[in-house]
Amino acid sequence: MAIEQIKMPQLGESVTEGTISKWLVSPGDKVNKYDPLAEVMTDKVNAEVPSSFSGTIKDLIANEGDTLSVGEVILTIEVAGTAAAEEAGGTKAGENEEAGIQQTEANSATPGSVVNPAKSRYSPAVLKLSQEHSIDLSLVKGTGAGGRITRKDLQRMIETGNIPVSAQAGVKPEPQQLEKTVKSPAAAVPAPSIPLHAGDHEIPVTGVRKAIAANMLRSKHEIPHAWTMVEVDATSLVEYRNGMKDEFKQREGFNLTFFAFFVKAAAQALKEYPEVNSMWAGEKIIRKKDINISIAVATDDALFVPVIKHADEKTIKGIAREISELASKVRSGKLQAEDMQGGTFTVNNTGSFGSVQSMGIINYPQAAILQVESIVKRPVVMNNGMIAVRDMVNLCLSLDHRVLDGLICGRFLQRVKEIIETISKETTSIY
Repeated sequence: MAIEQIKMPQLGESVTEGTISKWLVSPGDKVNKYDPLAEVMTDKVNAEVPSSFSGTIKDLIANEGDTLSVGEVILTIEVAGTAAAEEAGGTKAGENEEAGIQQTEANSATPGSVVNPAKSRYSPAVLKLSQEHSIDLSLVKGTGAGGRITRKDLQRMIETGNIPVSAQAGVKPEPQQLEKTVKSPAAAVPAPSIPLHAGDHEIPVTGVRKAIAANMLRSKHEIPHAWTMVEVDATSLVEYRNGMKDEFKQREGFNLTFFAFFVKAAAQALKEYPEVNSMWAGEKIIRKKDINISIAVATDDALFVPVIKHADEKTIKGIAREISELASKVRSGKLQAEDMQGGTFTVNNTGSFGSVQSMGIINYPQAAILQVESIVKRPVVMNNGMIAVRDMVNLCLSLDHRVLDGLICGRFLQRVKEIIETISKETTSIY
């Protein structure tokens, strides 16, 4: 019999960790290859982790609620020798890679020193915590297999305040350790020490909230944000949509929202101004061919950003259907990894909360985000000098100033404005 490891998979682009929300197996359970083992939650998606082997569950390495980095072991499974050889597939490559890391660490040790691979090989989560709290890992006694230092070892020290620090404060980790560190701007910011008073309530930060915080911080740290806004007269759109929303809902079974019209307008404008549909890539800018619109969908404690693929090729009805289906998936916890991938530009429906002006944080690594604010009735001076009550909406654009400049973004926003202001029963089909 052979003991194989199941590791935390990468469940989406830019996902670096996941939280075990529910175990679906227990030690001693027999499972087949591809059977679900656990439900995992990330900032991108909720998903089940399948088994890579047929065998018997041996140990659950993590508890429900634990957050582990991609690649960390979540459980071990006992597999028959012949089955292990057939099913392991890429496992040997992973073992060889780990062996290579161990060999590197052994070669970098001083002559005559003894290297304990279990202690000198640290997971990204352990390295991140040690750097955040200035913990000298050489002084930590691990409780993991073979004396390996675990995330729980460090969390226990942090909670009790019993943190060992070397005399040489500020000594950098070994080069091979740095290579395995999860690079996150949040790691460089120590957690503030806030005194608790009577009535204060501590709320544990979930894996989803941590990931959202890290992504937002990375966007603000790396992307030089600029912001611009235009006013749009949406009176014709309001009259058109309100005149047919009931018939549409009865016929199609889902709502015809104002947001669908704005997503379609943005997709059309992106096709005409492809520079906005770009991403910063260090020494180059990548102009994306596909127009995939990310939309923000909020739950009570998290924000998810599913993607409408090829939005420029879809009708307003098709976009409205996808908005409805993706929002339903988010709120029922059925969103899949593929639903979150490939976004090239984000449209955020901030108006649904009554907002009339906002400055969105760009959805990294995209180059811009469009905030569609609330449609409100306001008195407006018309071209003939008369004052009329009109349905007005602000469109706010945050842009990556490394990729985009005010001129192209101004033209892009003016085009979205023009499309919205000319929507009517006579000029626009939703099918």
